Amino acid sequence: MDFLLQQNNLLILGVAILSGLMLAWPAINRGRAGAAVDTDAAIRLINQKQAVLIDVRPAERFQASHIAQARSVPLDEIEQKAASLPKNKPLIVVCELGRDSGKAVAKLKAQGHTEVVALEGGQQAWIKAGLPTTGKKAA
Repeated sequence: MDFLLQQNNLLILGVAILSGLMLAWPAINRGRAGAAVDTDAAIRLINQKQAVLIDVRPAERFQASHIAQARSVPLDEIEQKAASLPKNKPLIVVCELGRDSGKAVAKLKAQGHTEVVALEGGQQAWIKAGLPTTGKKAA
């Protein structure tokens, strides 16, 4: 017990706990936001269930390059425009890197959309997979 109460050891223990929490944070966030799909699963949803791609990036980023057939609904406008999105089709939310889409998924589910998923890795994962986009390709 004395070993744990020494100041240096408490510091090491605190760093270890903090590191563990930081490693677990992405999994915790994914669980709260809901499901996420990779590019292959997204394509299957589009082809088999006519899923709609919702791009939540700012309008200027969308105009520069976006996934073909995606609808631009910037994240800060998602709650106002949620009613205009179809509720009878799955929605695939796309952001730049897959970090902001969880917020949009949660907001859309709160607005009554039941089948909503995020695209893992966002627009960049789509580009990396060599899938079609309009406009210039982001690096």
